[in-house]
Amino acid sequence: MTPTPTPAAPTGALPAHYAQFYGAQTAVDGSFVVLRATSVPDHASPYFGVGNAGYEGPHPGMQVNPNRITSQNMVLRVPLSPQAGTASDTPMGVMGVSINGVALFNQYAAQRAPLTSEIGSFDRFNGHPQQNGVYHYHIEPLYLTAQGSSRLLGVLLDGFPVYGTRDTGGVLPSGLDTCNGHVGTTPEFPGGIYHYHIVSEPPYIAGCFRGMPGTAS
Repeated sequence: MTPTPTPAAPTGALPAHYAQFYGAQTAVDGSFVVLRATSVPDHASPYFGVGNAGYEGPHPGMQVNPNRITSQNMVLRVPLSPQAGTASDTPMGVMGVSINGVALFNQYAAQRAPLTSEIGSFDRFNGHPQQNGVYHYHIEPLYLTAQGSSRLLGVLLDGFPVYGTRDTGGVLPSGLDTCNGHVGTTPEFPGGIYHYHIVSEPPYIAGCFRGMPGTAS
């Protein structure tokens, strides 16, 4: 299917799928949805540090990095009615947010190096914090996909949603473009929408933005 514009939301109305973002505060500001989150996961991790209620020991073979999870004041402004257009690069750092309020990062390590060297530092849910304590996922967020492989997982800065490893009905997604997305129906968008899918190889979440991105701070 060819990417088509998302139907415009009523002025001032928060699209219904944002009700699933239980880890973020959401509001409409003009033509943008504003999401505020701490990027602190709602699951255990060695990166909480010994003595924290969320701490668990490293899994076998894990190479724990020296950083610790720190609560953030993360603010994302994403288009209220995203429009598909010319693809553009995802940034280093926050490119989106998951429904549990954890930041989504792209497929690269520092200096846009391949992610392979960092994967060993991921906890059992596939997250880790960077040097400023921003906990994030580069690849499949296993805590969320364990609750449904085709569920809504988050949104990118261009306003298009991110789904799990399966399409509606439990089938593998087909026809993914260079940005790692395609147009199709989902439970939240029965009329169809462009959306990204989690895959097991780079780019993992998204290789580029299909729509015009908003901002993250």
